[in-house]
Amino acid sequence: MTPHVEPDPQAGAAVKAADRAHVFHSWSAQGLIDPLAVAGAEGSYFWDYDGNRYLDFTSGLVYTNIGYQHPKVVAAVQEQAGKLATFAPAFAVDVRSEAARLIAERTPGDLDKIFFTNGGAEAVENAVRMARLHTGRTKLLSAYRSYHGATSTAINLTGDPRRWASDTASAGVVHFWAPFLYRSPFYAATEAEECARALQHLEDTIAFEGPATIAAIILETVPGTAGIMTPPPGYLTGVREICDKYGIVFILDEVMAGFGRTGKWFAAEHFDVVPDLMTFAKGVNSGYVPLGGVAISAEIAATFDKRPYPGGLTYSGHPLACAAAVATLQVMEEEKVVEHAAHIGETVLGPGLRELAERHPSVGEVRGTGVFWALDLVKNKETREPLVPYNAAGEANAPMAAFAAAAKKQGLWPFVNMNRTHAVPACNVSEAEAKEGLAALDAALAVADEHTA
Repeated sequence: MTPHVEPDPQAGAAVKAADRAHVFHSWSAQGLIDPLAVAGAEGSYFWDYDGNRYLDFTSGLVYTNIGYQHPKVVAAVQEQAGKLATFAPAFAVDVRSEAARLIAERTPGDLDKIFFTNGGAEAVENAVRMARLHTGRTKLLSAYRSYHGATSTAINLTGDPRRWASDTASAGVVHFWAPFLYRSPFYAATEAEECARALQHLEDTIAFEGPATIAAIILETVPGTAGIMTPPPGYLTGVREICDKYGIVFILDEVMAGFGRTGKWFAAEHFDVVPDLMTFAKGVNSGYVPLGGVAISAEIAATFDKRPYPGGLTYSGHPLACAAAVATLQVMEEEKVVEHAAHIGETVLGPGLRELAERHPSVGEVRGTGVFWALDLVKNKETREPLVPYNAAGEANAPMAAFAAAAKKQGLWPFVNMNRTHAVPACNVSEAEAKEGLAALDAALAVADEHTA
């Protein structure tokens, strides 16, 4: 694939100048960033105004599950814009109903009612609101090493440093340790030990917090930005049992893991578990138009049969977003994208990343499934000391910055967070593209190796 426009550095400079003059960027010190001016994108690639092309191993922010500019989805949005570009959420609209039906067909169990939001954070906000109203309780439990969004309650539920600046300890959130054998907080030696001890820790936390005060436990089915730590066998089933025991609502956050990313429609399918509420966004329509939502069980939906649900959004179920969702789900079905993601993970990414780990002293562990992988980079494989400290910045983060720069030099745009790089390409990434990404990672990891002991 080649850029569809001739290089135009002058146009790129103008785009960047306008950005720096007027755009306020997320999670950034505004005076210290230098955003790349993007000229175009297609499939698994994007390019800048200088003609440099990058294989996107980030899928945007892990949401372009069918790649950029899929013609069928673009056409569906264009057609919907000509038919009915927008309409208020209180009305029944054909494309909104069809999007909800197609999503409900794929969710596990009886999660058959769909509340639409504009994205994942709003989905989390509404899911915990439903849980609190359903139970009459207020307290929420969530895991360290998690991300649930940047809005008021969602950021408090988050278990990484992005929470710190907004956490006033007043949101009714209690954090606990979820299982992560490679960096076990429970001194476990096996997955079975990690699972058992993590479940005991959770139940102990519930006991000391007061079971009758807890509305919900929320977990990312497979934590994403925090490190793609697949839970050990039995853990999510155990959480389900604990929730049932104490009348606690079980929420699974599938905003990043859903819609094919793990090689299943939803990651919950890997564990044969059905939550009471499930949040989604991102891959539901490959991010072409903002859309998220909550899939709701019959029991919780019944709470609001005669009692008004006190929540809503102006753009809930926006027709353009729903048209993109319908087209995306149809494309994924027709092109067997979910099956392809599983195949690429099993035959290319998984084996290829594990082979890199054998050769590079900077790779401590490889984790993942489908097109959802993380490489835990370390200074020393024996001690497992991270390549950079937790939440490192500036000079302390220099080894990861050098790795990222080396990847970009190889034509790969990497997903980097703390001491990890994630391999999260589009779910329909080709075998050749996946191998191209592995080769670029191979070269970039040689730079990370220079910082090992």
